[in-house]
Amino acid sequence: MKTIAIITGASSGLGEEFTRQISQKYAENYDEIWIIARRTEKLQKLAEEINSTKNFNIIKPVTLDICGKDGVLQFKQLLEEENNKLKVFESKLNIGLLINNAGFGTYGPFAETSPMKEMEMVDLNCTSLTGMCGVSLPYMTKGSVIINTASLAAYLPLGNFAVYGASKAYVLNFSIALAAELKDKGIKVCALCPGSVSTEFANVASNGARPVVKGGIPAKKVIEQCLRRAFRGKKTSLYRLKWRITAFFSRFIGRYFGARFTYKNNPRPRTPDADMIKEEISVDNFN
Repeated sequence: MKTIAIITGASSGLGEEFTRQISQKYAENYDEIWIIARRTEKLQKLAEEINSTKNFNIIKPVTLDICGKDGVLQFKQLLEEENNKLKVFESKLNIGLLINNAGFGTYGPFAETSPMKEMEMVDLNCTSLTGMCGVSLPYMTKGSVIINTASLAAYLPLGNFAVYGASKAYVLNFSIALAAELKDKGIKVCALCPGSVSTEFANVASNGARPVVKGGIPAKKVIEQCLRRAFRGKKTSLYRLKWRITAFFSRFIGRYFGARFTYKNNPRPRTPDADMIKEEISVDNFN
């Protein structure tokens, strides 16, 4: 049996940190670590850096756009091809760890953002994540782990962040339900729900108007805790006490009140949307 770990959105941010920590602390559990994203150069650079410290090439970079149904089908084909190769040697593929980290967000009122970009966000944040779980499950066994990157924004509807918050609410609820369904099979599912973390996220969400995350904490700490909790079978991971308090008290706040309050009091800086002004700007940031 060939056991692999899979990390999507691995070219930067949380995905890159997941890759580094798994290769450093959990490498003995996997024969290969597949890192998936669209940015070939960044993936290859990360793979070369990590592989140079190992006795064999544990990191396998996979350039793939997993967005939507077509992306998931391409990923499914990769799994089938790999499994068929192993059958020749009377072996099979086992996915020991799947980290669905690929995703992006957009700042601003819904009416002022591009419908095309919002739909692309739903395709990546929700459709792709759902499909990745679905096509990976046949290759999972007792002890396998799924980590889905949600957000602190999943706990309450947010004005100026409507579609992103809704997409992450889906990720959180789906992950907890999936954990309940897979418990008897011994497969663990954890939703990572970060607040402000120092990644490229804000720069992409604001179309460059917010280059850094205000008050963002290092991704290293967030990922360390997430991996510990996921392997222990915890259903969610919120690193900071402040995040856990926010998540807890959100259940006592009216959903409309929360959305209205954040819309009026939490404006998020952004430049005009790329699609709205007919310019092509890459959104190749994966949390």
